Amino acid sequence: MAKTKGFNILHNLIDIATEISQISAFHSLIKTQSFDLSRRITFLIPLFQHLANDVVFVPYETLVSLQEALLSAKDLLRFCSSSSQLYMILEREKVKCRFTDLASHFEQAINEMSYDKLDISEELKEQVALVVAQFRRAKEHFYPPGLELYEHLLSIYNQNCDVTTESDALRLICEKLQFVSAEDIEKESLALHKVIVDGGGYYEKSLQGLSMVLRKIEDFLLKDSENKEDGCFEKSTQVLSSGDFPPHTNYPCVKLCCQSPVVPEEFRCPISLELMNDPVIISTGQTYERACIRKWLDTGHRTCPITRQIVSSPILVPNHVLYNLISNWCEANGVEPPKRLESLRLCKETSDGSSELIDLDVLMRRLISRYIEDQRCAAGELRLLAKHNSENRKLIAEAGAIPLLTDLLYTPDAGTQEHAVTALLNLSIYEENKERIMASDAVPGILYVLKNGSMEARENAAATFFNLSSADENKMIIGASGAIQALVTLFCEGSQRGKVDAASALFKLCIYQGNKGRAVKAGIVPKLIEMLTEPGGEMRGEALAILAVIASHPDGKAAIGSMNAIPILVELICNGSYRNKENATSVLVCICKGDPLHLPIVASHEVINPLMELAANGSERGRRKAEQLLELLGN
Repeated sequence: MAKTKGFNILHNLIDIATEISQISAFHSLIKTQSFDLSRRITFLIPLFQHLANDVVFVPYETLVSLQEALLSAKDLLRFCSSSSQLYMILEREKVKCRFTDLASHFEQAINEMSYDKLDISEELKEQVALVVAQFRRAKEHFYPPGLELYEHLLSIYNQNCDVTTESDALRLICEKLQFVSAEDIEKESLALHKVIVDGGGYYEKSLQGLSMVLRKIEDFLLKDSENKEDGCFEKSTQVLSSGDFPPHTNYPCVKLCCQSPVVPEEFRCPISLELMNDPVIISTGQTYERACIRKWLDTGHRTCPITRQIVSSPILVPNHVLYNLISNWCEANGVEPPKRLESLRLCKETSDGSSELIDLDVLMRRLISRYIEDQRCAAGELRLLAKHNSENRKLIAEAGAIPLLTDLLYTPDAGTQEHAVTALLNLSIYEENKERIMASDAVPGILYVLKNGSMEARENAAATFFNLSSADENKMIIGASGAIQALVTLFCEGSQRGKVDAASALFKLCIYQGNKGRAVKAGIVPKLIEMLTEPGGEMRGEALAILAVIASHPDGKAAIGSMNAIPILVELICNGSYRNKENATSVLVCICKGDPLHLPIVASHEVINPLMELAANGSERGRRKAEQLLELLGN
């Protein structure tokens, strides 16, 4: 009976998640957060489908909890696609709580499932782990909608702003919420009344104030249209008061022609909502108009207006990339361009030991030039500037160079490509830049260079993956991209430095269980065994270290055991360096635990005394592994 009930619930989970994936018409105000939630739920559908035939592994209570979470998610996403935008801004903290509570519910329910112990593929486990990590991050770093509009709406709602200020605020609200026609006002009015109906009158006081705001928006649009020679706005809609019922009148679609182009949202300062003239980046990574954020900080605030994180440094870094984009947009739309930014100069060491200052603004402009020579020169300069100077790495990234360098990874010009990937390698040394590089979707580009670049570019691509793979989530993303196969190819066929860089990246990536199987499937084990016996043994240490990692995977154990590698490993225990002794012992422990038939082969060699010596004098890990193998051998 329990299995039947679980089976039915799993099919319910599939149906609800599929319904959620089809909800797409979200308000622009909450679109990003809504699509993120919908995408995460869609990623869980393959897990539900797999479990539909194997529900005995999942507690019934967990399935019920997941069903409750999915139903709540469906209600929330429908709310985000049809509710009042003005209400969402005014009650932004309540909206935030609904999203964060839901993220916490999903994280807890999925973890209770113990998905890592289920009989599912490593790839599916990896996908579920990624979803859990995303829910955890969403719970901790969810930003409520309409932060930049909240104060403007509140001032109108409370009727405490003058005529000029109110007019400016109304204009910004209309542009941000895309209110341009009578039909838009009608839809918002109906959505407001749905809120009060659904709330049983609880929100009536708020609705009265918001209805007043909506009437002011309608009057503003009408007046603004009348002031324009080619504009027309028909006040044919009725903004409902709290005592009205939504009328069922068909309103004609009307057109409001704008006198000036609508400024893209990303070009507006989050504080003033005006087009930025001098965009600068603060320590949290957010961009603001210099005058606005300076005034904010000068009045005693110590947190970022958007993220609420502590602003750790008073330095304001010019956002050169955004400035150039704004300048280009202004030129194309007949708008007066912003003033010139203050130039930021970076320190570069010359060959004679002296220093010179390089204008970062010039480099950024050349990086987006249509001439490949300019791009090559700029990427090369950034490569050198980021090589040894930590402050340069920070400033270059904050100026927005990483997405531009990522674009250059696909260039057909070998020199530019090599400079770009090496610049990213040097920038990735700075810890905060790792997240920036991953966020810029650089992994496919780095993989492209790893497969197709010059040998030096491939070496540096492998080294970049090594730097980026310090975080577990990055290990999963890089492994899933197909990088393991490309790294194995470089490890087998590359230059000496290429082999070392590939080995370092593979070792770090294979700490994540899912990547071990990928490395085995890519054919790495035969090459590793071969390197153990190569004359000179230049790659022996690296090969053993990787073997010790992948030997803990079932496919790794089987592949090593089939290679007749035991005599080679025993020889290394007897005559290798202490590090090689430890790794060789670790490999033997794994394969002998996996298949006890290997034990007589190990015992037939004179390995007991070397193991006892390692157990007495090795490192803590070496002693532990030696004792484990001796115990397996009956000593």
